[in-house]
Amino acid sequence: MDRSSELYQRSSGVTPGGVSSPVRAFKPNPLFIDRAKGSRIWDVDGNEYIDLCMAYGPLVVGHACPKVMDAAKEQISKGTVYGAPSEPELNLIERIVKEVPSADMVRLGCSGTEATMHAIRVARGVTGRDDIIKINGGFHGAHDAALVAAGSGSAGGVPSSKGVLSDVAKHTFTAEYNDSQSMNDILDKHDVACVIMEPVMGNVGVVTPEKGYLEEVRKITSEHGTILIFDEVITGFRASSGGAQKRYGVTPDMTTMGKIIGGGFAAGAFMGRKDIMENVAPQGGVYVAGTFAGNPVSATAGLATIDLMCSNDNYNKLEKRTDSLVATIRDSMIDNRIVGCVNSVASMFSVFFGIEQATNGSEAMRADREMFDMLFRYMLSNGVYLPPSAMEVNFMSLAHSEGDIAVLEDKFKGFFESVKG
Repeated sequence: MDRSSELYQRSSGVTPGGVSSPVRAFKPNPLFIDRAKGSRIWDVDGNEYIDLCMAYGPLVVGHACPKVMDAAKEQISKGTVYGAPSEPELNLIERIVKEVPSADMVRLGCSGTEATMHAIRVARGVTGRDDIIKINGGFHGAHDAALVAAGSGSAGGVPSSKGVLSDVAKHTFTAEYNDSQSMNDILDKHDVACVIMEPVMGNVGVVTPEKGYLEEVRKITSEHGTILIFDEVITGFRASSGGAQKRYGVTPDMTTMGKIIGGGFAAGAFMGRKDIMENVAPQGGVYVAGTFAGNPVSATAGLATIDLMCSNDNYNKLEKRTDSLVATIRDSMIDNRIVGCVNSVASMFSVFFGIEQATNGSEAMRADREMFDMLFRYMLSNGVYLPPSAMEVNFMSLAHSEGDIAVLEDKFKGFFESVKG
């Protein structure tokens, strides 16, 4: 038995499923990681992998980036948490305000889940309305308002997790991505506090907006007095320096972020128009608090990450490398008569098997998961670590070199040749 198996047996006895988050689990056991550097991770048995999971998105500059680590170490030497405002916290907030179109004011937190939970509460507090809309297949953290599946007919949603009250779920309605009419129909029938949506979907793999879709969502939410929240926990400072909203030129009323703004440390944030954000305590009546909110180490690492990404044309360089890999994957699938498609934006991409397009959550969730599992295990055995789930996203980083790209192209080609039609 290898050491990962041994550690998993131990872990299974003391934490549910042996993991701290369900997306990390796979059979017979997940890998236990010992260390990471740049584009690589090493498990506790000494096996080396090119990493395309990248901790599910935060590590846009790579694992243990020297500039980020040096900045964090310097801050750690001064203390890790104060329970009081700090200059690193303010510096990060000011940088977010500078880069993100919707960010007049920002409140920092500790996770994406916190950010979306608080943003929904603010929207309800500002509008005095109870109902919200989410997108089918979208994920906005593990809290009650978001753990909801579509209900039948024009009714609100139903719990997608045990422990979520039906009385809570009934206030969450679901629309289909890239279908503004389905959203408008709900808005016409209900007083909706907010629409919370990923401008680029990332919980069912990468699904990008069709031309005019985000603009139409912006228009109809404004007409109904509904607050539009872009959940950019994944796309914030990845789709561009100002997130997906800057890339696509559509400005929401509020935005949530996480992942990259912490530079590899725990972080979250919600932001928006000044007249909305002034409703947050202590200035207003919507209560939001947290012991580790605005943590100076996270803020320092996040700002160092943003500074690095915004220098030397790094966004463009990273996107070109990603596009090159994606083009090779697409061509190899065609050459080997593999039914499927590849969706990508910026430094994110997803491979869908068994479907010719994935333009919304319903289509994406019809993808062949057994074929993806074959890909995952083939790549793992050949030194490439993908996210274990077919519905997750592959992430590239500045640390992925041209040499890494060549290896990845070879491994993907090898798999497609092994299963060719």
